[in-house]
Amino acid sequence: MAGWLSIVASVGMAVGPPLVYADQAYSIVKKQDSTGFSRDVCAILLLANITRCFFWLGSRFEMALLVQSLLMILAQLVLLYICIRFRPKLSPENLGVSIRPLSFWQWSNYTQYLEFLVAFVLCQAILFLILGRSSTYVSALGFVALGLESTLPIPQLISNYKQRSLYGFRMSTLVGWFGGDAFKTVYFFLQELPLQFKVCAIFQLSIDCAIVIQRLMYGNAPPPTVLMDDDDVEQALALEE
Repeated sequence: MAGWLSIVASVGMAVGPPLVYADQAYSIVKKQDSTGFSRDVCAILLLANITRCFFWLGSRFEMALLVQSLLMILAQLVLLYICIRFRPKLSPENLGVSIRPLSFWQWSNYTQYLEFLVAFVLCQAILFLILGRSSTYVSALGFVALGLESTLPIPQLISNYKQRSLYGFRMSTLVGWFGGDAFKTVYFFLQELPLQFKVCAIFQLSIDCAIVIQRLMYGNAPPPTVLMDDDDVEQALALEE
């Protein structure tokens, strides 16, 4: 029985987190608007899981977690494409007002994102070939991968605060985050996994709790930008120009 429970837990750990974003993607396509969902979530998950794959090459932790990373990369590539296709009317790309260096992760087309990710993978591969035999480098790689992933809810937390609403952020995603991270935290402590997994899981769960509090405080009413008609949007674009 214990063996079957372990297998079920491993399968759930591998498949569950990527599936959390299926309903979020469906909601965006249905509304044809990605307002309320922070695209930076995709950035964090892609970079963190790519790095975690290289961490696995050096540490060879549980296979289920490697499969989870591979599935999550595929899921986030699809979700990112949907977010770009249905970007908000007043997105920085449409307004041309990005304040990030080189307009990072606020580029105008999907190809630019893919080019960046390919370059990121190549850089990771070169560094691993040079430093992969160093236990210190592998350990640091783990902290970078898991530490980056633990910041996942922060962009959404900020987006919710700016909108004073959780409009566009699916309740199913929030429940998936909180429930999944709670399960993940317990799972990491029961398994013999590196310290990085345990520390970062606790931090991530605490941010999930903050978003739950935002949900209770703000609700999910549409923010003013969503209620703007096409004439208002054109005026806003003209003012920015």
